[in-house]
Amino acid sequence: MPAHSQPIPARAITLLVVLTLVWGTNWPVFPYALAEVSVWTFRAFALPAAGLTLLAVARARGLSLALPREDWPTVVAASICYLTVWNVASAYAAVLLPSGQAAILGFTMPLWAALMGFFFLGQRLSRRLVAALGLGACAVGLLMWRSVAAYADAPAGFALGLTAAIGWAAGTLILKRRPPRAPALVLTGWQLVLSSVPIVPAAFVLAEGPWFMPSWQSLLAIAYVTWMPMTIGNVAWFSIVGLLPAQVAGLSSVMVPVVAMISGAIVHGEPLGPAQLGAMACSAGALWLALRPTGR
Repeated sequence: MPAHSQPIPARAITLLVVLTLVWGTNWPVFPYALAEVSVWTFRAFALPAAGLTLLAVARARGLSLALPREDWPTVVAASICYLTVWNVASAYAAVLLPSGQAAILGFTMPLWAALMGFFFLGQRLSRRLVAALGLGACAVGLLMWRSVAAYADAPAGFALGLTAAIGWAAGTLILKRRPPRAPALVLTGWQLVLSSVPIVPAAFVLAEGPWFMPSWQSLLAIAYVTWMPMTIGNVAWFSIVGLLPAQVAGLSSVMVPVVAMISGAIVHGEPLGPAQLGAMACSAGALWLALRPTGR
């Protein structure tokens, strides 16, 4: 069957707008969240805090927090591949590279998801979806072209950025192959909590520097990243994954770097020239193609 032949649900469009806004504004704020604390300290707080918040909200709404026993292997594997790998690798990439370039590498995810889906799950790619992936690759290429020196100077950052994207793609495909039956709110909460299991103890060993109370500016940035992109954004993402094929769900994230670039220009005065504008146009075209059924 083609990867995408049905109309996009209106709910998916609404979730896509939410996802784009909260994830896109995350990247300019991220350096402030890590200004005074290590990657490990930040993730050791943010992941369980976000996960427990979502589980508390789910419980308050009367939802059962129990997961069927047969779904646990899928949830654990997806949590490790996506949230654990992504949160560690992307954070270190953002430390080693300019945050915008780390974001670009992370959002090569749709390309990896399409390749994995094709080779491992036998998912066919329609011509329209191939064209959308091509436009997405052009957007990434335009943004990477001006930053080759940054990648050459920090090859570990480049490798970690791609590792984050591949982990994200693998986790998404694991969920699509055996979809858990829990509501998105419960599923996201458990995945955030589970992904913190290896990170919290690692933080006590790997976090740099003595314990101290960060400034209110850092605490505000940490709170924003924890309760906006990590809670609301991940609920939106896992809801989209449940509504759309894996390749289309992956391509639904291509507009996030656009918002990140605009936010970065406003917050940090980062450049917004022809290359960035061309990448925005390619991203918009990729999303337009991905969200249209193949029959049209």
